[in-house]
Amino acid sequence: MDIGMIGLGRMGANMTQRLLQGGHRVVVTDLNPDAIADAVGRGAVAAPTLDDMAGELTPRRAVWMMVPAGQPVQHTVDTLASKLSPGDIVVDGGNSNYHDSMRRAEQLRAHRIEYVDAGVSGGIWGLEEGFCIMAGGSDDAFAHLEPALRTLAPPDGYAHVGPSGAGHFTKMIHNGIEYGMMAAYGEGFELLAGSPFELDLHQVAALWNHGSVVRSWLLELTERAFERDPRLERIRGYVDDSGEGRWTVEEAIDQGVPLPIITLSLMRRFSSRQEMSFSAKVQAALRNEFGGHAVRTAGDGATPS
Repeated sequence: MDIGMIGLGRMGANMTQRLLQGGHRVVVTDLNPDAIADAVGRGAVAAPTLDDMAGELTPRRAVWMMVPAGQPVQHTVDTLASKLSPGDIVVDGGNSNYHDSMRRAEQLRAHRIEYVDAGVSGGIWGLEEGFCIMAGGSDDAFAHLEPALRTLAPPDGYAHVGPSGAGHFTKMIHNGIEYGMMAAYGEGFELLAGSPFELDLHQVAALWNHGSVVRSWLLELTERAFERDPRLERIRGYVDDSGEGRWTVEEAIDQGVPLPIITLSLMRRFSSRQEMSFSAKVQAALRNEFGGHAVRTAGDGATPS
């Protein structure tokens, strides 16, 4: 099928390549001309502007966005609303907030343009392994996109999960679970690393990937990381977040659903970014005030907490 790809970062470029390998005609655009040239070298059709993309695609047009959540998505949707025709389809494959996706679906519905929110998981491995895709939107739009979805995903790796917003809602919860799983692996391996037995962490991760109830793709990636760097000495323990974990916790608060593990995993990411914890300094000061306990000063060589 004909499909447009807006945004050729790591995910967008890999999705474009997988679509090309599946025999689809892909029209590409990006703010970086080099990214467009690279995709064209792999068989894509260049579209320097969204006007060019709209002209290159054959009706019924399908345009897939892989751009950062927030204003970049909104700006692109606003622009496409004036470039596309009734019946065309806009897909947001990024990590947008599902409330925004529902609103954008209504915005485009006024132009009789379909909006599909597609939660995409697979990371940099998606090109080789396929992308797991959770799509929200109408039955008709999903059916039109299905040839592309079948190419992008591994077997049984895509689904129509509900109406507009359902795709990004499902992906939001997926990422919240991911936060909790990663935190649990991190805590477990920290305890293993501090054991009195000088355990080989790569060996343990590899062992657990064969028949253990905690085996997973994340554990396979853990095994790979320890193979390259047995004690992760080249990595700083700074863990960023891209927003979905926060939205998951906010949704839990709105619904009154207890999410202690996912919430704590998000808080742990926050604490990983602190060079010096002010909270810990307050606690140290209080122990000194009420009990006369010694405090470490900034110049005594202690590692910042």
